[in-house]
Amino acid sequence: MDHTEELFRQLTEASGVPGYEQQVRAIMRGYLEPGSRIEQDKLGSIIAVKSGEASEPRVMLAAHLDEIGFMVTQISEEGFLRFVPLGGWWDQVMLAQRVVIKTAAGDVHGVIGAKPPHLLSPDEAKKLVEKRDMYIDIGASSAEQARSSGVRLGDPVIPVCPFTPLSVPQVYMGKAWDDRLGCALMVQAVERLARESHPNTLYAVGTVQEEVGSRGAKTSVYDVNPDVAIILDVDIAGDVPGIKPEESSIKLAKGPTVLLYDARMIPNLALRDLVISTADEEHIPLQFSAMPGGATDGAMVHIHNAGVPTVVIGIPTRHIHSHASIIHRADYEHALQLVVSLIQRLDGATVRRLAQ
Repeated sequence: MDHTEELFRQLTEASGVPGYEQQVRAIMRGYLEPGSRIEQDKLGSIIAVKSGEASEPRVMLAAHLDEIGFMVTQISEEGFLRFVPLGGWWDQVMLAQRVVIKTAAGDVHGVIGAKPPHLLSPDEAKKLVEKRDMYIDIGASSAEQARSSGVRLGDPVIPVCPFTPLSVPQVYMGKAWDDRLGCALMVQAVERLARESHPNTLYAVGTVQEEVGSRGAKTSVYDVNPDVAIILDVDIAGDVPGIKPEESSIKLAKGPTVLLYDARMIPNLALRDLVISTADEEHIPLQFSAMPGGATDGAMVHIHNAGVPTVVIGIPTRHIHSHASIIHRADYEHALQLVVSLIQRLDGATVRRLAQ
């Protein structure tokens, strides 16, 4: 396992649902601290300041620390756990999936269950089981047993999926690629820029609570007060059965994406064009994406103060917002090259032109 794969493993296997990002933040701090000044806002977002050849422009590079998960809200008399989702879950991907409850006494393992199909009427069997009818089974037979295992109301619940290299070379499966892949990209961009020059000061920000409304982006952008921002996130790969080309033409191993539009942000057009020209000059394959049904941390960042020129660079990922997603390393490596090359082009004159 090389340095990048080990970074992938540590970040994807770490727990960090919205509001509970301590473990992944500590991993990020360990990687970012050498050569950077570390700050933290009061909501929990981590900010690594990497000085370059000039104090300005202030370039914000953001990726969110949190992953989708759940929180325990009730313990039944029979010892089953009720929960609320933290982030956007599709009911169909939840049943029979393993989870781990992170308690003060240690990890408690369980599985998401519901009324078995053998006991459903024909009409019931045709309907989608909703979250409200699901529970987590930890093997307990009473509320007392569940509590004695360490479970308390408010405990975070994490999907279980170890980092797994697949049989196809450079293809990896794991949980939380959204957005630990962006976190890894940010770490390695900072590592590379520690060895190379850049005409600005870089603020690499691991934001919290993106999956519940980009809350960490809103607080951290006040601390950074950037002149320009690059958001690093995953993008929806459309190269799976059931997705039409007009819905998503994004494919694994065909390069990173630039987001042309989402539900809460249109990128700065000059910055978008700079991403495209940089990709052309560096011979980096680039795909284009539109996401009318979702948004990123860019939603908060681009409307900070009088506005911040902002763009989103994504990495194609299959099966996001589920227990297990799949990515291709070639897309990641091309995205890393693109991000570093873009930051190296963001001098004062270039950034001033973005707002003209």
